[in-house]
Amino acid sequence: MTNDSRAPATLISAVFEGDDAVARLLRAGADPEGADPDGQTPLYLAAVQDESGIVRMLLAAGADPDRLSSGTDLPLCGAACGGHVEVVRALLAAGAQPDRTEEFGFRALTWAVQLGHARVAEALLEAGADAGLVREGHRPPLVAAAQRGSLDTVRVLLRHGATQLRPALDEARRMLGRDLAADLGRDLAAPGCETAVRRVRAGEGITLVAELYREDGLLSGKEQQTGHGAIATLLEQELGVRAPFGELLDRALPFEDPENENWTESVSELARRGDEATYQAAAALTRSPAIWRRIFAVDVLARLGFGQRSLALIRPLCAAAAQAEPGPGQAELAGSLLLALAHHRDPSTVDTIAAFARHPDAAVRRRVGFALHGLVSAADTAALDALTGLCGDSDAEVREWATTALAYADTDVAPVREALAARLADSDENVAAEAARGLAIREDERARRALIRLVCTADRDGYAFATALEGAAATGDASLRRLAARYGG
Repeated sequence: MTNDSRAPATLISAVFEGDDAVARLLRAGADPEGADPDGQTPLYLAAVQDESGIVRMLLAAGADPDRLSSGTDLPLCGAACGGHVEVVRALLAAGAQPDRTEEFGFRALTWAVQLGHARVAEALLEAGADAGLVREGHRPPLVAAAQRGSLDTVRVLLRHGATQLRPALDEARRMLGRDLAADLGRDLAAPGCETAVRRVRAGEGITLVAELYREDGLLSGKEQQTGHGAIATLLEQELGVRAPFGELLDRALPFEDPENENWTESVSELARRGDEATYQAAAALTRSPAIWRRIFAVDVLARLGFGQRSLALIRPLCAAAAQAEPGPGQAELAGSLLLALAHHRDPSTVDTIAAFARHPDAAVRRRVGFALHGLVSAADTAALDALTGLCGDSDAEVREWATTALAYADTDVAPVREALAARLADSDENVAAEAARGLAIREDERARRALIRLVCTADRDGYAFATALEGAAATGDASLRRLAARYGG
């Protein structure tokens, strides 16, 4: 063993000091199974601490992946409880049994679904865990995931043959009727303490985080995901249940966010129907005085179909939204309208889209370039003016979308070339690459230097590199095409 007096005495203490400390003890002959006086094993401790490198070292040295720590706790369950997907994969690769139970009949999948760890659930199911297994005293996995409000976990379970769809739907609907924040606060409440509940955006959903405090600090916490509306909609699809338009609307509106999973799942379900009744319901909603109802209607019409009939409803909303003063929901309405126009891909909407180019919200201006991509021709002077202006926007993503749309515009006039050339030295590589590609398509010599620079210096896994390669391959310059072939091969 090393003579360094500061070296940890046991593997348990070494886990807290890191990979090197564990490696030193293992090289010196330490027992990878050496537990502390309470029976806690180094492997379990490393698993709950999310130390995937240490877990792999201990397993390679002979640690049993299925040995109970302190006679009660499995490393796989400890890792699953913490959402430590790389540790879970390492344990499974070393032979851990995915459905083995620890104290009180818990298995790793139980922890994963109850705590909304979808990636852990996926790893366990891919390794053979049973998505339909129900142990005495435990809820079916799909019902537990529905109660948690984790749409991603529900999707994973369904892909792997989960059962009990109807009870899971009943649970999701039950949770829809509850005040989740109030429930969390009551669950944590304790005499002499304060509770606080905050909303945290996580992916496309919202997680409610409740915390219990007293004067000397944080005591405990609890979380609850909020995807119950989306889960109910998904399970209804699986069961062939047709929820009314108003019910799907009610699942979306509380979140006031077109990117929230409850909103998008409701919109997707209505868009799939493609029928006259859904069109009429959405059409009526466009006249609502409530802005979020109008936004929902636009999102449905964007994907429902009905071509010119939908556009006839959307156009008047655009005219008002382009001139509206900033206020709650106004930017989201403008963004949804632009996405709807982009979806329809109708050349007659070009000037309508261009009218949003001076919108105060950068997210809306980004969508102008996106919506105009592939639609603009030489005759669309207002759109070309809008794009050339947006190419110099203060927001890099606005510049990128505008430069891309301008690069692909079906015209080769001097103002377009000059606007693209002005972006060749842009501080954002993606913008510079789009400008260079646009000039290369037009056989403009000014693209050459920028393309060579980007091909030689940009991140090989990045967007700018791939775009520069496309630009180099598209030109008639033989040396640039050889460069593209060499770096792209």
